[in-house]
Amino acid sequence: MKVHFVAAAACVLALPLAAQAQSTANDTAGAAADTAPPPAITVSGSVSVTSDYRFRGVSQSDREMAVQGGITVAHDSGFYIGTWASNLAGWGTFGGANMELDLIGGYKATLADNATLDVGLTWYMYPGGADKTDFAEPYAKLTGTAGAATLTAGIAYAPKQQALGKWYNAGTDAANGAYNNPGAKDDNLYLWGDGALPLVGTPITAKAHVGHSWGQNGLGPNATAVSPTGRYWDWSLGADVTWQSLTFNVSYVDTDISSREAAYLRPSFSKGQDGTGNIAGGTVVVSLTAAF
Repeated sequence: MKVHFVAAAACVLALPLAAQAQSTANDTAGAAADTAPPPAITVSGSVSVTSDYRFRGVSQSDREMAVQGGITVAHDSGFYIGTWASNLAGWGTFGGANMELDLIGGYKATLADNATLDVGLTWYMYPGGADKTDFAEPYAKLTGTAGAATLTAGIAYAPKQQALGKWYNAGTDAANGAYNNPGAKDDNLYLWGDGALPLVGTPITAKAHVGHSWGQNGLGPNATAVSPTGRYWDWSLGADVTWQSLTFNVSYVDTDISSREAAYLRPSFSKGQDGTGNIAGGTVVVSLTAAF
């Protein structure tokens, strides 16, 4: 009986020691996990639905809804590759799958605690359709912070390519299938600035964008153009509302391309290609994005 009592007492005394040992082991494992180096390669992406796909202020989806998605693979050295896609509709002749597929590659370098330089190249493709509309565009972006605000200045310059050339002098020539300057090449320059400011105590981030394009003054080989009127401004004002991995955005998007200025590009440069409706006019764009 005495032996049993002593054994039981020993077990009772051993329980706190075992629990303490297990707790110490868990703490050690947790600390090891916290100090483990981040993975060399990370994969991120997003899927979104938007009420209108606006590229530099001009609708690429005929002022209709678009479904978009992208994925990026980044190395801790700063190099990354990615792809992004969206459905298309409306002006010009994209053909094939009637979609845009972008291939992206670049390098991101930390210049300071609050400054990052991102340089790379985007290859704009239209799979199975208008190959002459494909073009390459190198870019550079400098991002920094000022207080709570994040500011970005960017430049994108596409060297001379057929996709950027002025093949048609006017929209009526494109409608009739009569090339004015077949094989023409041109370049395109785009400068832009972005700003984002989170509103303290809320899930809301105010956002602003302004950009300016310089390029061909006419239509490209498939009645499209990156800079349809030669040069123009685009801008937007809006806000993000974020909850976990979801972001809801509402923005007002506009350009200074008036219906009068764009008249010579019609019927291509219009909603439904019917010669009416300014696809570069001001509109409210709503989108929902899920990140992963």
